[in-house]
Amino acid sequence: SRTMAVATVNLRALTSWVGIARLFAVVLSCLTFSLVASTGRFGGPYGTWCMFTWCFCFAVTLLVLLLELLELYPVLPLSWDDFTSAFSMLAALMVFTSSVVFPATFISSPCSSNQCARQAVATTASCLCFLAYAVEVSLTRAKPGDVSSFLSTVPGLLKVFEAYVACLIFSLLDGYNGEPGLMWCVAVYSICFIFTLLIIIFTIGRCLTYIPCPLEKMLVGYNFLALLMYLTATVLWPLYSFRGRDRPNPCGTNCWWNKHLGVTFLTIFNLIAYLVDLVYSTRMVFVRAP
Repeated sequence: SRTMAVATVNLRALTSWVGIARLFAVVLSCLTFSLVASTGRFGGPYGTWCMFTWCFCFAVTLLVLLLELLELYPVLPLSWDDFTSAFSMLAALMVFTSSVVFPATFISSPCSSNQCARQAVATTASCLCFLAYAVEVSLTRAKPGDVSSFLSTVPGLLKVFEAYVACLIFSLLDGYNGEPGLMWCVAVYSICFIFTLLIIIFTIGRCLTYIPCPLEKMLVGYNFLALLMYLTATVLWPLYSFRGRDRPNPCGTNCWWNKHLGVTFLTIFNLIAYLVDLVYSTRMVFVRAP
Protein backbone atom coordinates (compact mmCIF):
# COMPACT_ATOMS: atom_id res chain seq x y z
CA SER A 1 0.00 0.00 0.00
CA ARG A 2 2.92 2.32 0.67
CA THR A 3 4.23 1.68 -2.85
CA MET A 4 0.84 2.53 -4.36
CA ALA A 5 0.65 5.75 -2.31
CA VAL A 6 4.07 6.85 -3.54
CA ALA A 7 3.15 5.98 -7.12
CA THR A 8 0.09 8.24 -7.04
CA VAL A 9 2.06 11.31 -5.97
CA ASN A 10 2.96 13.45 -8.97
CA LEU A 11 5.79 15.76 -7.89
CA ARG A 12 5.82 17.35 -11.34
CA ALA A 13 2.65 19.16 -10.28
CA LEU A 14 4.91 21.28 -8.05
CA THR A 15 8.17 21.32 -10.02
CA SER A 16 6.88 22.16 -13.51
CA TRP A 17 6.74 25.79 -14.61
CA VAL A 18 2.95 25.77 -14.27
CA GLY A 19 3.24 24.27 -10.78
CA ILE A 20 5.80 26.88 -9.75
CA ALA A 21 3.52 29.67 -11.00
CA ARG A 22 0.67 28.20 -8.96
CA LEU A 23 2.86 27.97 -5.85
CA PHE A 24 3.79 31.64 -6.23
CA ALA A 25 0.10 32.51 -6.63
CA VAL A 26 -0.80 30.59 -3.44
CA VAL A 27 1.93 32.25 -1.38
CA LEU A 28 1.30 35.76 -2.72
CA SER A 29 -2.50 35.60 -2.36
CA CYS A 30 -2.10 34.31 1.22
CA LEU A 31 0.36 37.10 2.00
CA THR A 32 -1.98 39.68 0.51
CA PHE A 33 -5.15 38.82 2.41
CA SER A 34 -3.14 38.28 5.63
CA LEU A 35 -1.65 41.77 5.45
CA VAL A 36 -4.99 43.36 4.61
CA ALA A 37 -6.71 41.46 7.42
CA SER A 38 -4.03 42.67 9.87
CA THR A 39 -4.90 46.29 9.07
CA GLY A 40 -8.60 45.77 9.77
CA ARG A 41 -9.48 48.12 6.91
CA PHE A 42 -11.36 46.23 4.22
CA GLY A 43 -14.96 47.14 4.94
CA GLY A 44 -17.55 48.16 2.40
CA PRO A 45 -18.37 46.52 -0.93
CA TYR A 46 -14.98 47.20 -2.53
CA GLY A 47 -12.95 45.92 0.42
CA THR A 48 -15.15 42.86 0.75
CA TRP A 49 -14.74 42.11 -2.96
CA CYS A 50 -10.95 42.40 -2.78
CA MET A 51 -10.72 40.17 0.29
CA PHE A 52 -13.04 37.60 -1.31
CA THR A 53 -10.89 37.61 -4.46
CA TRP A 54 -7.63 36.87 -2.65
CA CYS A 55 -9.17 34.20 -0.39
CA PHE A 56 -11.08 32.54 -3.26
CA CYS A 57 -8.03 32.41 -5.55
CA PHE A 58 -5.85 31.09 -2.71
CA ALA A 59 -8.32 28.31 -1.82
CA VAL A 60 -9.01 27.14 -5.38
CA THR A 61 -5.36 27.26 -6.47
CA LEU A 62 -4.33 25.28 -3.41
CA LEU A 63 -7.05 22.73 -4.20
CA VAL A 64 -5.84 22.47 -7.81
CA LEU A 65 -2.28 21.84 -6.61
CA LEU A 66 -3.39 19.13 -4.18
CA LEU A 67 -5.57 17.36 -6.75
CA GLU A 68 -2.75 17.35 -9.30
CA LEU A 69 -0.14 16.34 -6.70
CA LEU A 70 -2.24 13.36 -5.59
CA GLU A 71 -3.52 12.72 -9.14
CA LEU A 72 -7.13 12.73 -8.01
CA TYR A 73 -8.47 15.05 -10.73
CA PRO A 74 -9.20 12.25 -13.29
CA VAL A 75 -12.08 11.01 -11.10
CA LEU A 76 -13.85 14.38 -11.30
CA PRO A 77 -16.73 14.58 -13.83
CA LEU A 78 -15.30 17.57 -15.68
CA SER A 79 -12.72 18.56 -18.25
CA TRP A 80 -9.74 19.31 -16.02
CA ASP A 81 -7.70 21.24 -18.60
CA ASP A 82 -10.69 23.44 -19.45
CA PHE A 83 -11.39 24.04 -15.75
CA THR A 84 -7.82 25.02 -14.86
CA SER A 85 -7.49 27.24 -17.95
CA ALA A 86 -10.76 29.03 -17.20
CA PHE A 87 -9.91 29.45 -13.52
CA SER A 88 -6.41 30.82 -14.15
CA MET A 89 -7.86 33.39 -16.57
CA LEU A 90 -10.63 34.31 -14.13
CA ALA A 91 -8.17 34.56 -11.24
CA ALA A 92 -5.86 36.82 -13.27
CA LEU A 93 -8.76 39.15 -14.05
CA MET A 94 -10.08 39.17 -10.47
CA VAL A 95 -6.67 39.79 -8.89
CA PHE A 96 -5.88 42.52 -11.44
CA THR A 97 -9.14 44.28 -10.59
CA SER A 98 -8.44 44.01 -6.86
CA SER A 99 -4.88 45.29 -7.37
CA VAL A 100 -6.37 48.46 -8.85
CA VAL A 101 -9.45 48.89 -6.67
CA PHE A 102 -7.83 48.27 -3.27
CA PRO A 103 -5.12 50.99 -3.35
CA ALA A 104 -7.49 53.44 -5.06
CA THR A 105 -10.05 52.94 -2.28
CA PHE A 106 -8.02 52.40 0.90
CA ILE A 107 -4.55 53.94 0.47
CA SER A 108 -4.43 57.67 1.07
CA SER A 109 -1.61 60.13 0.55
CA PRO A 110 0.73 60.74 2.30
CA CYS A 111 1.44 57.11 3.19
CA SER A 112 3.51 57.25 6.36
CA SER A 113 1.80 55.04 8.98
CA ASN A 114 2.54 51.39 9.67
CA GLN A 115 -0.96 50.49 8.51
CA CYS A 116 -0.44 52.23 5.20
CA ALA A 117 2.90 50.47 4.73
CA ARG A 118 1.19 47.09 5.15
CA GLN A 119 -1.47 48.13 2.65
CA ALA A 120 1.25 49.12 0.17
CA VAL A 121 3.04 45.78 0.61
CA ALA A 122 -0.29 43.96 0.17
CA THR A 123 -0.90 45.87 -3.06
CA THR A 124 2.57 44.91 -4.33
CA ALA A 125 1.97 41.27 -3.43
CA SER A 126 -1.39 41.39 -5.22
CA CYS A 127 0.26 42.76 -8.37
CA LEU A 128 2.86 39.96 -8.26
CA CYS A 129 0.04 37.46 -7.73
CA PHE A 130 -1.61 38.76 -10.89
CA LEU A 131 1.67 38.24 -12.76
CA ALA A 132 1.82 34.64 -11.46
CA TYR A 133 -1.66 33.91 -12.81
CA ALA A 134 -0.83 35.67 -16.09
CA VAL A 135 2.24 33.43 -16.46
CA GLU A 136 0.06 30.38 -15.81
CA VAL A 137 -2.39 31.50 -18.50
CA SER A 138 0.50 31.95 -20.92
CA LEU A 139 1.98 28.54 -20.11
CA THR A 140 -1.31 26.65 -20.40
CA ARG A 141 -2.63 28.44 -23.49
CA ALA A 142 -3.19 26.05 -26.37
CA LYS A 143 -0.66 26.13 -29.18
CA PRO A 144 -1.87 27.01 -32.70
CA GLY A 145 -3.77 24.07 -34.13
CA ASP A 146 -4.36 22.44 -30.73
CA VAL A 147 -8.09 22.48 -29.92
CA SER A 148 -8.16 19.58 -27.44
CA SER A 149 -9.01 22.04 -24.65
CA PHE A 150 -11.31 24.80 -25.92
CA LEU A 151 -11.02 27.12 -22.92
CA SER A 152 -7.24 27.20 -23.27
CA THR A 153 -7.51 28.59 -26.81
CA VAL A 154 -7.76 32.32 -27.48
CA PRO A 155 -11.55 32.17 -28.11
CA GLY A 156 -11.99 30.15 -24.91
CA LEU A 157 -9.98 32.60 -22.81
CA LEU A 158 -11.92 35.46 -24.38
CA LYS A 159 -15.15 33.78 -23.26
CA VAL A 160 -13.96 34.03 -19.64
CA PHE A 161 -12.94 37.66 -20.20
CA GLU A 162 -16.33 38.53 -21.73
CA ALA A 163 -18.25 36.95 -18.85
CA TYR A 164 -16.10 38.71 -16.25
CA VAL A 165 -16.46 42.12 -17.89
CA ALA A 166 -20.23 41.59 -18.00
CA CYS A 167 -20.16 40.94 -14.23
CA LEU A 168 -18.30 44.23 -13.74
CA ILE A 169 -20.93 45.98 -15.85
CA PHE A 170 -23.72 44.52 -13.69
CA SER A 171 -21.98 45.83 -10.55
CA LEU A 172 -22.06 49.37 -11.98
CA LEU A 173 -25.59 49.45 -13.39
CA ASP A 174 -27.60 52.23 -11.81
CA GLY A 175 -30.58 54.35 -12.83
CA TYR A 176 -31.59 52.73 -16.11
CA ASN A 177 -35.30 52.14 -15.45
CA GLY A 178 -37.71 54.14 -17.61
CA GLU A 179 -35.22 54.61 -20.47
CA PRO A 180 -35.94 52.18 -23.34
CA GLY A 181 -32.43 52.59 -24.78
CA LEU A 182 -30.74 51.80 -21.46
CA MET A 183 -33.07 48.86 -20.82
CA TRP A 184 -32.12 47.44 -24.22
CA CYS A 185 -28.45 47.74 -23.25
CA VAL A 186 -29.09 45.87 -19.99
CA ALA A 187 -30.86 43.17 -22.00
CA VAL A 188 -27.80 42.92 -24.28
CA TYR A 189 -25.44 42.55 -21.32
CA SER A 190 -27.70 39.92 -19.70
CA ILE A 191 -28.34 37.80 -22.81
CA CYS A 192 -24.68 37.73 -23.88
CA PHE A 193 -23.55 36.96 -20.33
CA ILE A 194 -25.97 34.05 -19.96
CA PHE A 195 -25.00 32.44 -23.26
CA THR A 196 -21.27 32.96 -22.66
CA LEU A 197 -21.54 31.49 -19.17
CA LEU A 198 -23.45 28.48 -20.51
CA ILE A 199 -20.71 27.86 -23.09
CA ILE A 200 -18.08 27.90 -20.31
CA ILE A 201 -20.11 25.61 -18.03
CA PHE A 202 -20.98 23.16 -20.83
CA THR A 203 -17.34 23.03 -21.91
CA ILE A 204 -16.06 22.29 -18.41
CA GLY A 205 -18.86 19.78 -17.85
CA ARG A 206 -18.17 17.99 -21.16
CA CYS A 207 -21.73 18.61 -22.32
CA LEU A 208 -21.02 20.28 -25.67
CA THR A 209 -21.07 16.95 -27.51
CA TYR A 210 -24.81 16.69 -26.80
CA ILE A 211 -25.59 19.83 -28.83
CA PRO A 212 -27.28 18.64 -32.08
CA CYS A 213 -25.51 21.07 -34.41
CA PRO A 214 -21.93 21.88 -35.50
CA LEU A 215 -20.45 23.51 -32.39
CA GLU A 216 -17.73 25.53 -34.12
CA LYS A 217 -20.11 27.14 -36.60
CA MET A 218 -22.65 27.78 -33.83
CA LEU A 219 -19.99 29.67 -31.85
CA VAL A 220 -19.11 31.77 -34.90
CA GLY A 221 -22.79 32.66 -35.36
CA TYR A 222 -23.18 33.50 -31.68
CA ASN A 223 -20.08 35.71 -31.67
CA PHE A 224 -21.40 37.57 -34.71
CA LEU A 225 -24.79 38.22 -33.07
CA ALA A 226 -23.14 39.22 -29.77
CA LEU A 227 -20.89 41.64 -31.65
CA LEU A 228 -23.88 43.30 -33.32
CA MET A 229 -25.75 43.54 -30.02
CA TYR A 230 -22.76 45.07 -28.22
CA LEU A 231 -22.31 47.48 -31.11
CA THR A 232 -25.80 48.84 -30.48
CA ALA A 233 -25.11 49.02 -26.72
CA THR A 234 -21.86 50.91 -27.36
CA VAL A 235 -23.88 53.59 -29.15
CA LEU A 236 -27.05 53.65 -27.07
CA TRP A 237 -25.62 53.49 -23.53
CA PRO A 238 -23.63 56.77 -23.59
CA LEU A 239 -26.30 58.42 -25.76
CA TYR A 240 -29.11 57.80 -23.27
CA SER A 241 -26.91 58.05 -20.15
CA PHE A 242 -25.36 61.48 -20.69
CA ARG A 243 -27.83 63.22 -23.01
CA GLY A 244 -28.84 66.47 -21.36
CA ARG A 245 -27.24 65.49 -18.03
CA ASP A 246 -24.10 67.22 -16.76
CA ARG A 247 -21.58 65.68 -14.40
CA PRO A 248 -22.56 66.42 -10.77
CA ASN A 249 -20.18 68.46 -8.66
CA PRO A 250 -19.00 66.92 -6.40
CA CYS A 251 -19.07 63.43 -7.92
CA GLY A 252 -17.85 60.82 -5.42
CA THR A 253 -17.15 57.10 -5.67
CA ASN A 254 -20.83 56.12 -5.88
CA CYS A 255 -21.78 58.94 -8.24
CA TRP A 256 -24.08 57.77 -11.05
CA TRP A 257 -22.04 59.67 -13.64
CA ASN A 258 -18.84 57.76 -12.81
CA LYS A 259 -20.72 54.46 -12.85
CA HIS A 260 -22.27 55.15 -16.25
CA LEU A 261 -18.87 56.20 -17.60
CA GLY A 262 -17.40 52.94 -16.30
CA VAL A 263 -20.17 50.95 -18.03
CA THR A 264 -19.41 52.84 -21.25
CA PHE A 265 -15.74 51.84 -21.21
CA LEU A 266 -16.49 48.25 -20.17
CA THR A 267 -19.00 47.98 -23.04
CA ILE A 268 -16.28 49.05 -25.46
CA PHE A 269 -13.87 46.49 -23.95
CA ASN A 270 -16.40 43.70 -24.46
CA LEU A 271 -17.16 44.90 -27.98
CA ILE A 272 -13.47 44.59 -28.83
CA ALA A 273 -13.32 41.18 -27.10
CA TYR A 274 -16.25 39.84 -29.14
CA LEU A 275 -14.67 41.21 -32.32
CA VAL A 276 -11.36 39.46 -31.63
CA ASP A 277 -13.29 36.34 -30.58
CA LEU A 278 -15.17 36.36 -33.89
CA VAL A 279 -11.95 36.73 -35.90
CA TYR A 280 -10.20 33.88 -34.09
CA SER A 281 -13.27 31.61 -34.16
CA THR A 282 -13.73 32.22 -37.88
CA ARG A 283 -10.09 31.37 -38.56
CA MET A 284 -10.34 28.19 -36.50
CA VAL A 285 -13.45 27.02 -38.41
CA PHE A 286 -13.03 28.24 -41.98
CA VAL A 287 -9.28 28.69 -42.41
CA ARG A 288 -7.55 25.33 -42.48
CA ALA A 289 -3.78 24.95 -42.37
CA PRO A 290 -2.35 23.09 -45.41
